[in-house]
Amino acid sequence: MAALPPQDLFAKDFPMPRKAVVRLSGLLTALVLLTACGPTADGNSLAGKASSGKLTIGIGVDQPGLGFQDLNGGHSGFDIDVATYVAKELGVDASGITWAPTVISDRAKDLQEGKVDMVVEAFSITDDRKKQISFAGPYFVAGQDLLVRLTSTDITGPESLNNNKKLCSVAGSTSAQDVRDKFAQGAKLVEYVHFTECVTALFAGIVDAVTTDDLVLAGLAAQNPELLRVVGKPFTKEYYGIGLRKGDTVSQAKVDAALQKMMDSGAWKASLQRNFGSSGYRIPSPPQITER
Repeated sequence: MAALPPQDLFAKDFPMPRKAVVRLSGLLTALVLLTACGPTADGNSLAGKASSGKLTIGIGVDQPGLGFQDLNGGHSGFDIDVATYVAKELGVDASGITWAPTVISDRAKDLQEGKVDMVVEAFSITDDRKKQISFAGPYFVAGQDLLVRLTSTDITGPESLNNNKKLCSVAGSTSAQDVRDKFAQGAKLVEYVHFTECVTALFAGIVDAVTTDDLVLAGLAAQNPELLRVVGKPFTKEYYGIGLRKGDTVSQAKVDAALQKMMDSGAWKASLQRNFGSSGYRIPSPPQITER
C-alpha cells in the first residue's frame, strides 16, 4: 500500500479540518527544529551572564605566577591570563571583568551562591567536587610536591616527613592530608588560610615543609630562590579545571572551545613562559580536554 501524506494520515484516523492539520504540522516542525538546536544558555548560566558584557571571576591572590594581587591592586599570573582569554572568547573584554578573591575552602560555595560566575584558581577536578559543581577543561596538569628551606637537605620526598615533621597547607585543600594518609603517617598537619602564611611559617621554622601543586610552589620559590626550593619529585597528578555552576553544559562547551583555542594559538604556552620561565619550572605540553 502506498504511503499516505502526513495530512491524509491525520485525516484517516482523526478527522479534522485541513487548516487544523496544517497548523499542527507547522507546530511539530518548529518543535523538531528547536530540539535540533540543543540546549541554550539562560540568564543564570556563565554564557548568559557573559552576554551582558560583564563577568565576576573567582581567583586566587596569594599564588605568585598563578593568581597574585600586587600592592597596587593589580592581578597577574597564568590563571589570570586563562580567565581573561576565556572571558574574551565569551564576549567580555578585560574591562568588563570583576576579579573576586576567593579562598580555596569557599570556591564551590561561591559558585553555588552566585557570588562568582566562574572560578579559575588552580582548581583540581575531583569526583567529590563534581558532585557540587561542573568543570571545563582541564587546562593544566600539575603534580603535588613539597616546598622546603634550602638548608633542609634531609627532606627529599613525602616519606621524609615522618618523625613528627610539620607539614603546612591551606584550609580546604586535601594536599596535606593526602601526604599524611599515603606517605607519612607521622607528619603533623598545620593549616592556614593563605599560602603566604604557610611560607611565613616555613621561614620562621614553625613548619618544615609546605605542600600543594608544583606550579604553585614554583611561583612561591621564585620569590625567594636564595632561601626556598621545590623538592622536585611530584607524587600526584592534579587536573586544573575552570569551575562552573552545576549542570551548565552549554557554557562548559563554550569554555572548552576557548581553552582549546588558547592552547592551539600559542597563548597558553606564552603565558606559562612569562609567569614561570625564570623559576626553572619545565613547561609541559598542553593537556587534552576530556569529558569530566
